[in-house]
Amino acid sequence: MERGSTAAAAAGPEPAVRHHGNRHGRSEQARQAVLEAADDLLVEKGFAGVTIEGIAARAGVAKQTVYRWWKTKTDILLDAFLQDAAEALTPPDHGDLASDLRVHLRQLALFLTRSDAGAVFKALIGHAQHDPAFAAALRSGYLDEQRRRDRLPLERAVERGQLAAGLDLAAAIDQLVGPVYHRVLVTAEPVDQAFTDRLVEDFLHRADVADVAEVADTGETGSR
Repeated sequence: MERGSTAAAAAGPEPAVRHHGNRHGRSEQARQAVLEAADDLLVEKGFAGVTIEGIAARAGVAKQTVYRWWKTKTDILLDAFLQDAAEALTPPDHGDLASDLRVHLRQLALFLTRSDAGAVFKALIGHAQHDPAFAAALRSGYLDEQRRRDRLPLERAVERGQLAAGLDLAAAIDQLVGPVYHRVLVTAEPVDQAFTDRLVEDFLHRADVADVAEVADTGETGSR
């Protein structure tokens, strides 16, 4: 669902409803239009400028249709963000920890800094500071699930023998993605490829990661 704001601006205005031929029919088509409209309006108007009425008008649906699925605008924005995150932030599996982590951290940085979803995330984080119930929903809906996705490259590396089985994976994830979120949400410093690659290299050095080819050779030798 994610559309980069720069690309969207270059392409010019789009019709309100942009999903066609969805196998779930018109209902799912309308739901997707609402999610995209919420993303677009937040980027254009900011969090305070987003309203249920405005979302419905942009999506080309009745306000009652919106209320059929969501109670508040934050519920809509959260659903839009969760869908974008699931699509964009599942780490690849190249069979090598270094490659997987470099790609994943680069994608995370781009997602948070250069996409509509990143703008939505920052708005949701801000709203969560004043709404404990929503903060809990954001943690359970995104943060917990994203940490599960972030762990995948490390878990696969443990299975391959690249990482020690006793490694504290939770602490390792904090060391890898924590600095990215810190720069995005706190310092506003650049989160470029050089920065994310350095995070990966520092982690690999601290963890004393075995080369996957050497692990494979050792396994073959031991089996003879």
